[in-house]
Amino acid sequence: MFTSLSPGAIGVAADGLEDALRLAAAHGFEGCHFSIAEAARLGPSAVTDAAGTAGVRLSAFGFPLDFRGAEADFERDLEALPALARTAEALGVGRTATWISPASDELSYEGNFALHARRLTPAVEVLAGHGIRLGLEYVGPDNSRRGRRHEFIHTMGQMAELCAAVGPNCGYLLDAWHWYTAREDASHLLALEAAQVVDVHVNDAPRLPVGEQLDHERCLPGETGVIDIAAFLGSLKRIGYDGPVMVEPFSQRLREMPADEACAATRAALARVFSQAGI
Repeated sequence: MFTSLSPGAIGVAADGLEDALRLAAAHGFEGCHFSIAEAARLGPSAVTDAAGTAGVRLSAFGFPLDFRGAEADFERDLEALPALARTAEALGVGRTATWISPASDELSYEGNFALHARRLTPAVEVLAGHGIRLGLEYVGPDNSRRGRRHEFIHTMGQMAELCAAVGPNCGYLLDAWHWYTAREDASHLLALEAAQVVDVHVNDAPRLPVGEQLDHERCLPGETGVIDIAAFLGSLKRIGYDGPVMVEPFSQRLREMPADEACAATRAALARVFSQAGI
């Protein structure tokens, strides 16, 4: 496993990829999550040079396909995907990830599953041709489904079914927050193979009962000890996961810090939880 910075995930507004790489290098992150659309605009050669100069590896990119909205938007993005996948392949990056909404007011579970499988399958086939895996993140908190007409995927087991329907290079984006709010434990992680895990997010939770947790109110990893981050990361270590680990805390305290201070606090939190997990 290696540490990776996603400035936006900690509330830092980096001025493009070079600034993100600068922040990552300055604060000792080994990798950096990035926008594949920006990388395509800059060109693989320029991006490779920038990452090399910073001494930071390119970790993973956000999945660049609108599969949740209108059919026309989906078809537009699917048509553009091969060119973006070629850019990622040229950069040597084989990981992309996104999240799955845990509820719908329009589609039943079965209808929503069919829509996701239909739209994600051709995208995953494109990615597979360029050596790229797609990680899907389930959203665990009860509050994210409360008041909605139809529940959808919100556990690791349910996500396994969608991954199987979509294709063999479709796996998990595992987030400690969602693992905790889905009431899962180390046994769920230890049942996985390393190849099934595409990307990893870590964080902590306020001191509230699990059923009262709100998705966008989190903490830095190890900040409260509510989430057993040592068990989470230690289990991933045991199965042989060797990919990036980034922090996604949705922390107002962190958002209010200057950029360098926020990056330093994030890196220090990662160092502590890596040590706790024996990484």
